[in-house]
Amino acid sequence: MADILDNLKGPADLKGLSDAQLTELAAELRQLLLTTVARTGGHLAPNLGVVELTLALHASFNSPYDQIVWDVGHQSYVHKILTGRLAEFSTLRQYNGLSGFPKPEESEHDAFATGHSSTSISAALGLAKARDLRGEHNKVVAVIGDGSLTGGMAFEAMNHLGHLQTDLIIVLNDNEMSISKNVGALARYLTRLRMNPRLRRLKYDLQDLIERIPRVGQATIRYLEKIEDSLKFLVIPGMFFEELGISYLGPINGHDIAELKMSFRNACQREGPVLIHVLTTKGKGYRLAESNPQKFHGTGPFDLETGKKIGSSGNPSFTEIFGETILDLAAKDWRIVAITAAMTDGTGLVDFAKQFPDRFFDVGIAEQHAVTMAAGLAKKGLRPIVAIYSTFLQRAYDQIIHDVCFQNLPVLFMLDRAGLVGPDGPTHHGVFDLSFLRQIPNLVVMAPADENELRDMIYTALQYKGPVAIRYPKCECLHISGENEYHLLPIGKGTIKVAGRGVAIVAVGSMLSNALSAAIRLNKSGIQCTVVNACFIKPLDEELIANLAGQHQNLIIIEENIIAGGFGSAVLEFIAGHRIKEFINIKLMGIPDHFVTQGPRELLLQQCGLDVDGICRAIYELNLPTVGVRVRR
Repeated sequence: MADILDNLKGPADLKGLSDAQLTELAAELRQLLLTTVARTGGHLAPNLGVVELTLALHASFNSPYDQIVWDVGHQSYVHKILTGRLAEFSTLRQYNGLSGFPKPEESEHDAFATGHSSTSISAALGLAKARDLRGEHNKVVAVIGDGSLTGGMAFEAMNHLGHLQTDLIIVLNDNEMSISKNVGALARYLTRLRMNPRLRRLKYDLQDLIERIPRVGQATIRYLEKIEDSLKFLVIPGMFFEELGISYLGPINGHDIAELKMSFRNACQREGPVLIHVLTTKGKGYRLAESNPQKFHGTGPFDLETGKKIGSSGNPSFTEIFGETILDLAAKDWRIVAITAAMTDGTGLVDFAKQFPDRFFDVGIAEQHAVTMAAGLAKKGLRPIVAIYSTFLQRAYDQIIHDVCFQNLPVLFMLDRAGLVGPDGPTHHGVFDLSFLRQIPNLVVMAPADENELRDMIYTALQYKGPVAIRYPKCECLHISGENEYHLLPIGKGTIKVAGRGVAIVAVGSMLSNALSAAIRLNKSGIQCTVVNACFIKPLDEELIANLAGQHQNLIIIEENIIAGGFGSAVLEFIAGHRIKEFINIKLMGIPDHFVTQGPRELLLQQCGLDVDGICRAIYELNLPTVGVRVRR
């Protein structure tokens, strides 16, 4: 099947292929994408949509001499295949396999490591200015999607780029057909005229001739320029970019390799920044992905025939429980509104958006705006819920501090994908939130261990008169049968799940299940552990910690967060500051001080020593005579 693909040694080989051969290669690449991602999971629809675009880029430019920066990077699979990683592509997103995002350690063709959106133009501008200062002459290309362009950082970069007038090519991959059809064909026609070098020369010759006409020359030129600008505003959607100082070409058919190559050639002939507007179909070539691109944007393993996911036990996830809970609570309280940053489905807000469209806000990839908008809503008496992935909340840190917590506004942050997220890898692991949130005044931070606790925490947070963050992992939710009523939780109070002696295990949220399993195993070995569900990271249950320290010789803190500055650090600070006990042996367990790779979540927990075996090993080591206070990491 993959006759052309198997014979490719690198992107330079594409230059020797005809457009017909490149089109045939596109079909081979789509088949490889489908069979691989169906097995490994990954970002399918975005990559199916950029097959021809990626082929045209590598056929037109000379990577790695010319540098291509992929925004977010979830559309870089074809790029990886064409740049020498075909043999490894079967390991995509697997432990010790290919990353699902650009990774310079993998290949010199990956010009910049990405994973979060709206960064490509800034990075590419940095690369381009460095090129100029070094006296080099390579091309730099930033590939950004229309979704990523909603991020404010992209506009900041374009504003600076238009000021600097640096040679840089931006490829805007528009897969939502945001340009209306009634002007699309005309805009393409006018673009072809503007790109034609002979017509450009004719325009300059005519301008020079008119300027030579006495008295009427300059006035005529100014009048013609006004007519030209007015016409552009009427028929060319890219006039916005032109006004920023960035030449606009397009829209271009993103699945026509010949047209793409011609556009790249013409962009290279221009001086200064150029934006090429490319129209693509997300999920192209796979009927199920074309009809439901949101479902197949990022997916786990699935059946190619039916599109159904493989490997799910059917138990609800924390995300699903969150979605069901706020739907129920919002039906009883008109003040509850929900905000997401382009992640309606991923954060469990699809049903809320349908049932309460006037109380739902998808702000696009604009996390900073989402947080400050929530602050404004809260200021007027509403109860905003900002549903966001832990890794993406990092982008709005200043807004959390200054706009929400400083004013002590009742905004509820629901932090999905907290902890290790698995195959998406280090750019998406939500392992920093406890550390960067617990230091903020006025903010209450919670972590549920099961379904009922999540429901009660949401209910409690919506009754609280200040800001609250609730973090939960990307996994199935432990179901605890019981009544469906909500319970108001006492703020800052943990619970003892198992009473023991000698060793006390304090577990945060997702780690409680493993801690309880470890305690059962250790009990069979004659070690009776106390197991505590921390529930609240902030405020710290100081009374509970003091009692545990007073009654146990060994204290072990377990969290799915980096050790530095996390919940364990809070416990240490309290014990050291209050001289709770003269002799106590403390061990902090969490994510080590390095970026954790991709792989199955359970395997990554094992590698970090946070599985049941790891907890048991740590306790065997801790259960030794000690002198003084020792902190083991």
